[in-house]
Amino acid sequence: MKTKTADRIFFTFNTIFMLFIVVVMLYPFVNTLAISFNNATDSLKGGITVWPRMFTTSNYKTVFENPLLLTAFRNSVLRTVISTAGGLLVCSMAAYVVSRKEFVFRKIVTVYFIMTMYVSAGLIPTFFLFRDLNLLNTFYVFWVPGLFGAFNVIVIRTFMQGLPDSLVEAARIDGAGEFRTFLQVVLPVCKPVLATVGLWIAVGNWNDWVTNNFFASNRSELTTLQYELMKQLASAMAQMSNQQAGFFAQQGQAAFQNITPIAIRSTITIVAAVPILCVYPFLQKYFVKGVHVGSVKG
Repeated sequence: MKTKTADRIFFTFNTIFMLFIVVVMLYPFVNTLAISFNNATDSLKGGITVWPRMFTTSNYKTVFENPLLLTAFRNSVLRTVISTAGGLLVCSMAAYVVSRKEFVFRKIVTVYFIMTMYVSAGLIPTFFLFRDLNLLNTFYVFWVPGLFGAFNVIVIRTFMQGLPDSLVEAARIDGAGEFRTFLQVVLPVCKPVLATVGLWIAVGNWNDWVTNNFFASNRSELTTLQYELMKQLASAMAQMSNQQAGFFAQQGQAAFQNITPIAIRSTITIVAAVPILCVYPFLQKYFVKGVHVGSVKG
């Protein structure tokens, strides 16, 4: 009887605690959504919680008025898909090699991979390298340099090392070569870790605007969604600074009614997050399992 009572008490407090965590996690997103649908000037007053005080869609109209937005969205989607598919293929192939016990140099190669995670040449040498490789202001600069990721290789390798050796041995007995074993035997059972790493690669590429800014800013047809949204936010912040300096003193407040940094920032956050939120539910079960397995196996 005491055990059942203790279980009920634990269940009650655990439910309350988890609900509290859910509220804490969801509130920032809901608040951002409310601000994005609130009048820009009114948002400066603060006090908005989970519902717009003065509902409007003008913030979204301002963002979507950008004539390059459709091109930027297309480039971002194309870049994300190519980078994710290519990155998974390259990283999983490298991970398969260093996970094989018969590869005598696997430890040396693994250490070499890890070193690249701590040592970076910096922006200027990277710029010169991309220039010499003729990657500047081309679509290749978005996905070719990021095909290989040392951290992703280590995570996939860790998962592969936990697979039974009998899988590979059975494939070899049946006459399968290394590439066929990798494609038809190993990869199918690596779905959890591939989904995890794939989500990391996709989010990283979707949210990246630095590459566009430094290496492909001279061609408007190569612009990406995050880069265009970043420019809109910078423009809003510049207008805000000019207003504070008295630039709009003679024009009144009308010129600033429909755009403020906080409104544009919130709208941009929602626009950029929605595609990832649409994809994540389909990968959630693989993501959780992949992170768990990759964290407990050495």
